[in-house]
Formats: sequence, C-alpha cells, structure tokens
Amino acid sequence: MGEEGSSGSATKGGMSSMDSMESHRWVFQDSHDSDIEFDRQNDSDLNDDDSTNDNGDDDFTFHNDSDEDDDDEQEDSLYQKLIRTGPRIDSFGVEALEVPGAHRSDFEDASFGKSIFLICQTLGVVFGDVGTSPLYTFSVMFSRAPIETNEDIIGALSLVLYTLILIPLIKYILIVLLANDDGEGGTFALYSLICRHAKVSLLPNQLASDTRISSFRLKVPSAELERSLKIKEYLETSLTLKKLVLVLVLAGTSMVIADGVVTPAMSVISAVRGFKVGVPTVEQDHVVMISVAYLVILFSVQKYGTSKVGLIIGPALFIWFCSLGGIGIYNLVKHDSSVVKAFNPIHIYYYFKRNSYKAWYSLGGCLLCATGSEAMFADLCYFPVRTIQMTFVFLVLPCLMLGYMGQAAYLLDSDGDATQAFFSSIPDVAFWPVFLIANIAALIASRTMTTATFSCIKQSTALGCFPRLKIVHTSRKFMGQIYIPAINWFLMASAVLLVCTIASTNEIGNAYGIAELGVMMMTTFLVTLVMLLIWQINIVIVVLFSLIFLGLELLFFSSVLSGIGDGSWIILVFAIVIFLIMCIWNYGSKLKYETEVKKKMSMDVLRELGCNLGTVRAPGIGLLYNELVKGVPAIFGHFLTTLPAVHSMIIFVCIKYVPVPVVPQNERFLFRRVCSKGYHIFRCIARYGYKDVRKENHQIFEQLLIESLEKFIRREAQERSLESDGDDDDSDFEDDPSRVLVGPNGSVYFGVNDTGNGIDNHYITISETTTSNEPDKAPANSDPEQSLENELAFLHKAKESGVVYLLGHGDIRAKKDSWFIKKLIINYFYAFMRKNCRRGTATLNAPRSHLIQVAMTYMV
Repeated sequence: MGEEGSSGSATKGGMSSMDSMESHRWVFQDSHDSDIEFDRQNDSDLNDDDSTNDNGDDDFTFHNDSDEDDDDEQEDSLYQKLIRTGPRIDSFGVEALEVPGAHRSDFEDASFGKSIFLICQTLGVVFGDVGTSPLYTFSVMFSRAPIETNEDIIGALSLVLYTLILIPLIKYILIVLLANDDGEGGTFALYSLICRHAKVSLLPNQLASDTRISSFRLKVPSAELERSLKIKEYLETSLTLKKLVLVLVLAGTSMVIADGVVTPAMSVISAVRGFKVGVPTVEQDHVVMISVAYLVILFSVQKYGTSKVGLIIGPALFIWFCSLGGIGIYNLVKHDSSVVKAFNPIHIYYYFKRNSYKAWYSLGGCLLCATGSEAMFADLCYFPVRTIQMTFVFLVLPCLMLGYMGQAAYLLDSDGDATQAFFSSIPDVAFWPVFLIANIAALIASRTMTTATFSCIKQSTALGCFPRLKIVHTSRKFMGQIYIPAINWFLMASAVLLVCTIASTNEIGNAYGIAELGVMMMTTFLVTLVMLLIWQINIVIVVLFSLIFLGLELLFFSSVLSGIGDGSWIILVFAIVIFLIMCIWNYGSKLKYETEVKKKMSMDVLRELGCNLGTVRAPGIGLLYNELVKGVPAIFGHFLTTLPAVHSMIIFVCIKYVPVPVVPQNERFLFRRVCSKGYHIFRCIARYGYKDVRKENHQIFEQLLIESLEKFIRREAQERSLESDGDDDDSDFEDDPSRVLVGPNGSVYFGVNDTGNGIDNHYITISETTTSNEPDKAPANSDPEQSLENELAFLHKAKESGVVYLLGHGDIRAKKDSWFIKKLIINYFYAFMRKNCRRGTATLNAPRSHLIQVAMTYMV
C-alpha cells in the first residue's frame, strides 16, 4: 500500500431502492426419486477462491474447501436436478413498491392502438437515419463517379437496391436483430450475450450464482454439437481470445460513438443544401451557418427523451416516408418507368465491367443507402423486435426503393444536377413543403444515432468499459430510454466542428462510411460467434453469413479508405481516441480490482483482533461499500486504523453488474455472514443488469436491507436448531458455516457431507409462517449471548442508533520500476479519468450527515 488518507464528504440523496423479492418454489429430486421442496430466493454460494485459511470469508456454500472448479461442477450437477415451479409472493416484495416486470418492453399483449403508437415512435427513433439516406446517396455516388451514360444510372440504382436488400433487410432485420440480448441491441449487448455462455470477461468478479439468474436463459451446448463445446473451451482458456473479443467490442462501440457525431452532420447539411436548389443565390457559407443552428437546436431538445420527442416526430417521419414514395411514383410515371429493370442484378455486372475502378470508387457513396442499419440494432432497447421488423419491411423499405427509383427515372429523362438528385427531382409545386419535411426528417435522423450512442455508453459503463457519467432516465415507464448530458454536449460540439471543418458533403459522406462500416464489421464478427456458440446452427450457414457479409463490407471499406486523405480521416482519429479511452478505463479498472483482491484482509487477522476488531464498537450500522465480491476489503482495515471507532454492526455492500439486461427483482440480493456471530459482520451483494435503474432513496434502501437481514438471522438460527435436533451426532455442522447455503431471505440449507466426495441430497425447508410464529431454538452448544433473541435485539438497537455509509476510495499508482507506458497510462490517463468521472458519492446519493469517506492508494 502506498499513500493513504481520509476525508468526510457527502451528497444529499439516498441509495438505490432495493427491489422486491419473491420466493420461488423449487423441487429437488434426490437419488431415491423422492421430491423435497425448499424455498429459494437468491443463490448465496458466494464461494471465495481462498477459503478461511487464505484471506477469505467464512462462506455459506454448498461445498467444502476443495478446488473451485470441482465446486462449480458440484453446483452445476446439483442445479440440473432442480425444477422451478413458480413464484410465491413474499412480504419483502410488497414493500419494494415495484411492479415485477416493469422493465419489460415486449408488449406481447399490445392493442391495435398501442401498436400504432409504437410504430409512430419507431419511425421517429429508429428509422430516421436510414430514412434520410436518399438525400445524399446518389449525390455522393455521382460525385465520386460521374455519369457517362444512362447505363451508369441503371447500374448505380441496381447497386443501391441490392445493398438495401442485403445489408438492412437480410443482415440486420432478418438475422442480427434476432441476436438481441433479451431485447437489448448493440455491440455490448452481443458481448454480454457471449459472456453469459462462456467466461470471456476479463474482470475476475464472476460468481457461480450469477449463472442461475433466470434472465441468463442459457442454452447449454449439447453433447452432440462438439463444435460449440470446443469454441466455449477455447474462449474460456485462451487469454488472447478473450482480449480479442473485448477489442472487437470496444472498436465497434467507438465506431458507434463516432457515428453519433457524423450522422447529425451529414443529415443536416444534406437537407440544408436544398436551399441552393430552391434559392440559387444561397452560398455554401450560408448552408454551414444554418446547419450549425440546426445542430444546436437538435441537441438542445434531446433531454426531453425518446418517448416524448418520438411521439411528436413519429408522424412527421411517416409523412416523410409517404413523400418519398409519392415523389418516386410521380417520377416513375412522368419520366421513365424502365428503371425497374435495375432489379435485375446483371446491371451491377455491366456497371463494373464498363469501368471497374469508377464502379469500385462509387461504392463509398452507395454504402450510404444502408446507413442507419446499425442504429436499428442499437436502438432495439426502445421497441420490440417484431415492431421494428414489420415497420421496415412494409413501410420503410418500399418507400426507400421508390424514392431511389424516382431519382434514377428523373436523371434518365433530364439533364438535372446529379449531385442534387433528390431536390432536383421534386416537382416545383411540392418543392418547399417537401424541403420543410426533409429538414425535419434530417433532424430526426440525427437523433437516431444519438439515442443509440446513449444506449451503447450506458451498457459499456455498466460492464466496466467506460468512465461513469450522469445518466438521466427520461421515461418512468420504459427504463431503457436515457439521456447522458455530458455525451450529448460532447457530440454536439464534435458535430459542429465537423461541419465547420469539412463542409463538403462528399468528404463528410466518406467519413460517414468509415464509421458505419467499422460498426458493421464488428457486428458481423460478434454475430458469427453467437451463431457458433449459442445458436449452434449448421456450419455452412455460418460460413455463408461470414463470407457474404464480411466480404461485402470489406469491399465497401476499401472504397471509403481510398478517400481518407480528403479530410474524412478526422472521424477515424476520433474513433481511435474513444477506443483508447475505453481500453485505458477497462485496463485500469481490471488492474485495480485484481490489486484489491490480492490486498484483501486475512480472516486470521480479524480473528486475532477479536469481536471488538481491536477498537471501539459504537452503536449503529455501518454500510461499507466496496467492489469485492469475495473476501474482506483492505479498505476495511484502513477504516479500523483511521477511525477512532467502528459501528457495532458492519455490512459489506457490493453493487455488482452482471452481463444481463435486467436482474429480476426477486433475484437481486445475496447475503451471508462474515466470521462468527459475535463479530456482527455481514455481506450483501446487490446484482444489477446493465439496463437496470437504481432508484436513489436511502431510507427505503436501509429499511429493506435491515428487514432482509432480520429475516436472514431468523432462518439461520431456526434451521441450525432443526439440524442440531435432527442429527445430534453431526454437531460440527453448526461450527462450520462453509457448509451452509443461506438465501438472502434468510433460508439456510445444509448440503455438504464431511467426506468431500460430493453434496449430500439432504435439504430442510422452513416455510415463512413457521419462521415467524414458532419459537426459535438455539443450538445446544451455542453461547447464550449469541442466541436469536439477543442478536435481533442487537440489530434493532444498532438500527435505532442510525445507519452510516462508509465509502472507500481505492486509487492505484504504478510502481517506480514499472514500464514507462504503464506509468503514463495509470498515473496520468487513468488517474485523470477517475478524477473527472462521476464519483461514488454522486452514484450513491448518500445523505451528507451519514457519509464517511476514506482514501487508499495501491502501488501496482
């Protein structure tokens, strides 16, 4: 340990609300085919790698102190024999004031009116980006490859039509959207999905109990599909593969954030350029000034949320799509309906045959027709999959195709400006109304990637790959709808800078293609892994998916990279900077956690200090927040040496994010006792998914925590008493807490034999009514001072004395003999990000008068 210090500080507010729990009925099938029922709320098999002889806690687990891998196999073999038979309401769930399932966004029973409502919102939030692509696709294509003959127009149209069919429709709508993580989309949702099926996370805080959260919904690779088992084994045993998967995820996320910058710039400036068609005297500087004003307005209204804004702009985008289709039909009828022959892919072959280089170079513009495809996946958290699929197939895609065909028909029949194909093809009578709608649609399109960026950053923050930021939930009903102020203004500043620096639509379009293709390729890699590991489909299908789409995207990518020297390199540099920030934060967080694990206090030290912990135990409850899921944190020793006294009851509270969107409320918490009863030390692990909302109310938090702890103590005492009465010869059971499974509701299950050969099929059930009404019986060899009545009285007295939040700030510094790069990363970059990110006090919102902070620095 290096430098140490302490301070007292606070912010007003409270802790996140501890959501309700519902007991579940499970049936255990023993070796004699006899069913024994017991209550199960949450798994509390928080087994430390190190047992009580190696710096660990006394565990309440199924198993003894054998090798951890063997323990996991024992747990798995046990839970394969459990059958869940349904929930049972518990009083703890009533007081949480939450409705189970409130986080759902599936709307399985949505009425017709609700469906129309969702379609309007979907148009406004999800399809704005891809919907405005006709504003600039042909303009950029024909700027890169000027028209020489009418066959060039047909070839370019055919290329656009089949790009729309292959990428947005087949890849994303029909395949990628199905790889969602319980309704969540984006690169981090794919990573979360992979982490649940294979231990690929680099942060060593996984617990076996996490895999038994119901929302994991694991499909265990079957013995017949050896390919899935081998891939799982390779991923779990190879550190290189783990790092490679994480790098792909971080690269994809950085491209999404870069896309959030370039999308508003491209959409807005393309729409405003229409002024130059309607008013020829308008100069490019005027276009830039108006675009900047639009961008400021756009990001200023972002804080009002997806539901509110989406409902307003949804009908506007519906009018836009109808306008696209209507103008397309008008141009087909008036000019040249023969463009329908572009559906024959032979024209793509002719297009490349006439001038291969020009056709290849135009691919950078053709790709823009598929921009927004990734946004459909990243914004999946807002709406059901089926709604997005149906809206795209029956409304968005037909209107887009008609719009492109109408532009091509106009260009075939006239000598209009190909670089302003959309606005030139609008009938004079309808020009200004369509121009107004186009500008509104451009603003909507800009919001699409902005909301996708918010979603990806929230996911990456929860999984430890992005600095903590203030996240505002804009909807009381839909928990996935968020707004991140710092990112919002950062994106606005970057977009304004991009518009002012690169005013050319062609150059911005090239930057747009770089960002979009970067995300697409990372998604292809991750979905391929999902197909192999989770879907377990035929290898031929997997190979075809990878070859077709990855090959197509690499071809597009080579085209956009050829124009990187014209200024579009700025967006690539931006993405690299974001990628480095995420890598540094992940590396520093991982190193900090590993150091805290190594430096954790030994249980032998606590035993030598005795029940008073070598200091004064003042009345009250101390909630010590730390990141460790196992062992006693070293910061606790620093509290003991820094403070003149510690509280009579200590609870280690760990807020842990697991790789699922939402942790069911009844499976939120894990509890256990640390040391013997005389120490009055407990551990609580609160598990959250990356989509969960932690509602800040410290009073509800304290109430629910203490009620749950009381229930824990009651059931522990009663079931120990019953075990002692039922088997007097097994008295050593009562003295070894590592052989007891304790649920967070207080349920205690004895399940390990003394031979170390496996898990006994012997479980005891105590119903809630029995627990509350029958007198508690203390074990025969128990000290009278440790009886149930005394311990509960001790708990109530501590509660009356007050609850104090003990917050330990653990910082890391590189050792003097470390490499220069490591010193630079840890001592400067990571330290700067930790200093400026959202601190723990802001996250917890603990009341000012109830907060004590202690700082500690580790040398790594």
